[in-house]
Amino acid sequence: MTSAWAVRVRRHWTGFAGSLILGLFLLAGITAPVIVPQDPNDVDLTADLLGPSPEHLLGTDHLGRDLFSRLIYGARSTLGLAIPIAVTVTAIGVVVGLLAGYFGGWIDLVTSALLNALFALPGLVMILAILALLGPGRLSLFAALTASGWVSFARIVRGPVIVTRESGFVESARAIGASDVRIIWRHVMPNIMGPILVLATLDLGTVVLSIAALSFLGLGESPPAAEWGSMLNDGRVYFRLHPHLMVLPGVCIFLLVLGANLLGDGLRDLLDPVTRRH
Repeated sequence: MTSAWAVRVRRHWTGFAGSLILGLFLLAGITAPVIVPQDPNDVDLTADLLGPSPEHLLGTDHLGRDLFSRLIYGARSTLGLAIPIAVTVTAIGVVVGLLAGYFGGWIDLVTSALLNALFALPGLVMILAILALLGPGRLSLFAALTASGWVSFARIVRGPVIVTRESGFVESARAIGASDVRIIWRHVMPNIMGPILVLATLDLGTVVLSIAALSFLGLGESPPAAEWGSMLNDGRVYFRLHPHLMVLPGVCIFLLVLGANLLGDGLRDLLDPVTRRH
């Protein structure tokens, strides 16, 4: 049993490594109110820019706020926004891709025209336009990243749905009188679930980077909320003398995106029949 588990880990080490990294960040975010030593927004101007100490494990920032607490709450803030965005983008993309790919006809024509029109508009322009209209904040970030993210997802899902729709087992199910809903649920969805899971996991890393970048530009959560992108911006002024103020949140962003990408690669290897056979 142990040897079989070891073999599985060696074969799919990227997936296990990604799961471990994401699991640690999730655990840190969920347990943040319990494990952090201080309030992440507690300002103490008499203790600004301190080094690591028993009271402040990673030191303090320019306002005397505990850096370790802000990093942990940054994971809570980032994942608390990135996961709902990734789930919503996946849901919208799957529904639109399924409708266009399975039913075809005018539904596919209208959907394809809409997707092509939205693809012609750069995603960053759409995001900035929505944020300019709604203003900075978590809800605005959610709306902007969801509106710009589902388009590519729907286009990618549409292709496998068309291939599956033309397969023999779907034709057989249709010949015996199975309804479209039953065919989609019992035959189409199981055959495209693998690519959907891989795409959703990889998209999580993209969403995390987008949230950090927009927060760095001041378009994320309003201060003094702990967010890795805004922490990068705050530490930019003090980089020469206190580089850890930028390095630490940057490392957190890197590790979280790396974990999402490793998990996506592991799922791809695990769910791809050709790769799994080899």
